[in-house]
Amino acid sequence: MVGRCWNYTSSTFQSVTLLSIRSKEARRYLEKYKLLESAIDAYFSEGGLRRSGANLSTSSINTLFDRYKDSESDEITEDGTVRLCRDLGVDLEDVVLLAVAYELKSPHIGRWSKKGWVSGAEECDSLDSLRNALPRLRDKLASDPAYFVAVYNYTFQLAREEGQRSLALDAAIAYWELLIPFGLSGGALKHVSSSSSNVDIRRENNHCNDTDIDMEDEESDDDGNGWTEKHTEWWFEFLRVKGSKGVSKDTWQMLPEFIRTIDENFDQHDATAAWPSTIDDFVAWAKEKKLRA
Repeated sequence: MVGRCWNYTSSTFQSVTLLSIRSKEARRYLEKYKLLESAIDAYFSEGGLRRSGANLSTSSINTLFDRYKDSESDEITEDGTVRLCRDLGVDLEDVVLLAVAYELKSPHIGRWSKKGWVSGAEECDSLDSLRNALPRLRDKLASDPAYFVAVYNYTFQLAREEGQRSLALDAAIAYWELLIPFGLSGGALKHVSSSSSNVDIRRENNHCNDTDIDMEDEESDDDGNGWTEKHTEWWFEFLRVKGSKGVSKDTWQMLPEFIRTIDENFDQHDATAAWPSTIDDFVAWAKEKKLRA
């Protein structure tokens, strides 16, 4: 049981750090910092790629940043972001930019700090290397559930207005319109059996702490029908009808797990479980307004 949890934790560490480093190096970080999230944060703050032998130029990374930096600030701002996307040949609304923002620790949509850029762009010290990384990030975001959730959760703080606890509904819907279809089509939000829902939630929120997870609960694919584009449309309609002004962090973070585990008719939904009230209310609304119609 412990061995299986270690394998998951180690593989997730290597997956999120986008490295093919030796498992020995992963073990060093995980044993030192105990929790997966702490190990990942430490890896990036300590310049992990340099430790693993990548021979990249920090001065070149700084030069690339300075090419797009605002002349009157220490950040790349909206104008620089537009130029960067143009030079990369990527649309400003391409979902892969959310993965880039996660990797480079962007503090807000359209803004990039030098500290985040330098610590996150360890593999990319030129425009070409950054451009070449985009397909890999896009594929990873589409197909890797753990990485999808990491980027998805980061998007909440990335898009939220400063000083606000919730994400404005229009903004939330705009990002859901990017992320949900992408995760569904690529497999990151693939439907799984409801029996694995509890372990999935704890894996992604608690990072597979050995004391919290019974690893005898195995995630398994479910060939049954689950969440589809139709359900996404219902979700948006419900939130608008309800008159919601914003989306809480709890609702935002729990939605991917709900999407992955719910059946198409919501028959398996447990209203006594620890789902946000907004999700419970949505299920009741959908059953009454959509499924009985």
